[in-house]
Amino acid sequence: MNTGNPLNNPSLAVWLVLVGVAALIPFVASQWPWLISYPISWVVPLADWINALMENLTLAIKPVTRIISAALEWPMLALRDTLQWLPWPVTVLAVVLLALHAAGPRLAILCCVALLFIAVSGYWRQAMNTMALVGIAVPLSLLIGLIVGIAAQRTRLGARIVPPLLDLMQTMPTFAYLVPLLVIFGFGPVVGLIASAIYACPPMVRNVHLGLTRVPGEMIEASRISGSSSYQQLFWVELPAAMAQIRVGINQTIMAALSMVIIASVIGGFDDIGWEVLNTMRKARFGESLLAGSVIVLIAVVMDRISSAYATSATTRWQPLTRRRNQWVALGLLVALTLLFKMTPFDTAIVTPDWTRTVTQFLDTRLENAVISMGDQLTAIKNNIFFYYLLPVRIGFTQAILPFTWGFEFTGNMQLVYKVTVLALAVVLLLRQRWRLAVAALMVSYLLFYGLTASSWVVVGGAITVLAWQLGGARVGLFALCSLLFILVTGMWERAMLSLYLCGAATIIAFSIGSVLGVWASASDRVSSVIRPVSDTFQTIPLFVFLIPVLMFFQVGEFTALLAIVAYAFVPAVRYTESGLRQVSPQLVEVAVEQGCTPWQLFWQVRLPLAMPSILVGLNQTIMYAFAMLVIAALVGTTGLGQQIFLALSAADTGLGVIAGLSMALLAMIADRILQSYANKRFKRATVTE
Repeated sequence: MNTGNPLNNPSLAVWLVLVGVAALIPFVASQWPWLISYPISWVVPLADWINALMENLTLAIKPVTRIISAALEWPMLALRDTLQWLPWPVTVLAVVLLALHAAGPRLAILCCVALLFIAVSGYWRQAMNTMALVGIAVPLSLLIGLIVGIAAQRTRLGARIVPPLLDLMQTMPTFAYLVPLLVIFGFGPVVGLIASAIYACPPMVRNVHLGLTRVPGEMIEASRISGSSSYQQLFWVELPAAMAQIRVGINQTIMAALSMVIIASVIGGFDDIGWEVLNTMRKARFGESLLAGSVIVLIAVVMDRISSAYATSATTRWQPLTRRRNQWVALGLLVALTLLFKMTPFDTAIVTPDWTRTVTQFLDTRLENAVISMGDQLTAIKNNIFFYYLLPVRIGFTQAILPFTWGFEFTGNMQLVYKVTVLALAVVLLLRQRWRLAVAALMVSYLLFYGLTASSWVVVGGAITVLAWQLGGARVGLFALCSLLFILVTGMWERAMLSLYLCGAATIIAFSIGSVLGVWASASDRVSSVIRPVSDTFQTIPLFVFLIPVLMFFQVGEFTALLAIVAYAFVPAVRYTESGLRQVSPQLVEVAVEQGCTPWQLFWQVRLPLAMPSILVGLNQTIMYAFAMLVIAALVGTTGLGQQIFLALSAADTGLGVIAGLSMALLAMIADRILQSYANKRFKRATVTE
């Protein structure tokens, strides 16, 4: 930390140059308008080049894609027909027995209730179609993930290529996968299956790599001394030793594949539960959407609980079903029941029952009445947040402050007072040697004055690059610079700023809510016991389901997208804040108490600084979740990169889809690299302090 004259600080000097450029641009913008808005004539037609390449590639590999499509479609349809052929009571009993073996009676009862609800809701057929897609996508993801994870751990080339590739796959919007796949494989459920398998691969790869890395060196050395070959060492020693971590990867892969079911239904043409949710949402039948969405949630809960139970130690298995004899008895019971239902006139076919129509009509009526009765309040909430929060961030005070919204006009004199006040604040902070706060005040005031979407690309790009360079070093700074240049020259800058504005606005709210709840949960075991299952439920809900409740009350628009993003993205902030505060060393807390710290001082001066690395990881994940939800939110009327991806999907425009998806992935990766670098620095400081 520099304790001398802040003006002699090279880091500050770079920021002052950037501030000077930002102040100068408005005076020369009339002569050099390209400093504000990147000229269209300078855009590189990369999308056209990609489309031409894809057209030739598709013609060349069409025979191969037909073989792959048939090879994947046949087992999926066979599994679908098998699940539809089985009587639903047999399927329910099979899952209950599996849950019983995994974790005992409590989980078995939960699974039984969930599946019975799915059966009586009339969505059993659609649910089984979803299970057929997941049932093929998950093994495919696990196989690919296992192979790639082993390659990443055992080869130099894999160690270099796989980590950045995984980052790209996990930050690339899922709809962006669909555009080239749709061009290559055509319309149908196979495209959704492949997209689900691609999306679900990274968790398995990461956990396989992590598990193999953590295998004790003594164990590997012992296997070599005993004469094991490389093959024997891998499959007889390393993989069994890493199995606990690999089981965690299996659980995460299952959940990732299930979260894709609605996205896959967009181009899949598969009569599954995802298509049911999407179709009813499009027709504004929110009662049916809510019921179908609850079916997806229940499927997710059942699969998550069972796979999580198997990811734990084998000693937690329910003892009666660990015996081989009882397992054969259970299998025989399932076979006998299947034969009984098939050979007798018992009708196990499920049709949509009358009660579901009654319930959905009741929900629709009540919802309509609630929206009408609370219309003024809902409109007031929506308008206040939009006009006084979202709009200034998007287009700035200069355009957002108008008589019909704020009640007055942002006149020239007011603008002058605003600039003088900000400059005076920055000077005071500089004199107090708080130059980082001074720079932050200047940059935030600049963005609020002009708005993120109307700010100069030179200033915004320069600020992000300098921040990345100072927090992450030259490598991170160069990555940020190259990524931003790609977005700029491909013509996606304006759309990227729209996405960045909405993502940033949602992240601020989500992180504020999540961190407050995390602090509260860390201070009370009772509160934690309530918040934890709620967080688990929110993390198992597929992304599309978050759109249903907000669409019910606020219709389409950016505010609806904001609420959906916040609802999905606040959970990591809760988890990491609570975890970081609870992991603060009790000895340090005890020493602080003995020195006379009040509870307020103990929190702000001891616990919070030590928990900051974990909290920053929560902020990182909140941003990643917000970007993931941003594309889904484009369905409810947002503009930006998400809208471009949907346009590309509807027009089968591979070039536009790839560029827009890659631009969003690069934005997410820049944020990830910056926050990871800062979190690592804070972790080192906290370690030294302890």
